[in-house]
Amino acid sequence: AVLKDLSEIRELVQSVTGQKPTAFERILHESTAMKRAVAMAKTIARGDSTVLLRGETGTGKEMFARAIHEASPRASRMFVPINCAAIPDQLLESELFGYEEGAFSGAARGGKKGLFEYANGGTILLDEVAELSSSLQAKLLRVLQDGKVRRVGGTKEISVDVRLMAATHRNLEDLMAKGMFPAQTIEAGENV
Repeated sequence: AVLKDLSEIRELVQSVTGQKPTAFERILHESTAMKRAVAMAKTIARGDSTVLLRGETGTGKEMFARAIHEASPRASRMFVPINCAAIPDQLLESELFGYEEGAFSGAARGGKKGLFEYANGGTILLDEVAELSSSLQAKLLRVLQDGKVRRVGGTKEISVDVRLMAATHRNLEDLMAKGMFPAQTIEAGENV
């Protein structure tokens, strides 16, 4: 087996194929509205702010998120997409933030890094973010505000440098009015 860094593999593929296609070239579109959305996403890619992608199911929110990541200064680092609706909250918390040894029965010896630590320097996409419980939303707000995570069962805060992107098909304004989605999290991001 030969182990290579992912960036080395990308460089090899690009040298063999000639040129690197841009991430946004993979988003096929014709309409004026999509041209505006792609232009806005290219602008957002140059920054480092939190991003909220909204649209109906199947409209390419994850494709936009990948394109933004690949066109950003974080492109050489990890892009970690997570479908929040597919994982129960208790498991999702330990996956996102990690856990310490003995935090719960079945916890791995020595604990486990969470996806925020794993993606340090890169980007995390929380797809279907509106499906998260209020308590998990509050923990994510802490990451947004302070750039720190605390593993399940842990006492130490760990600094992380992760660009957070979120995607949803739900109407967040309606959820906020019903008290099901904290207003602070949406105000921290940008709309695409």
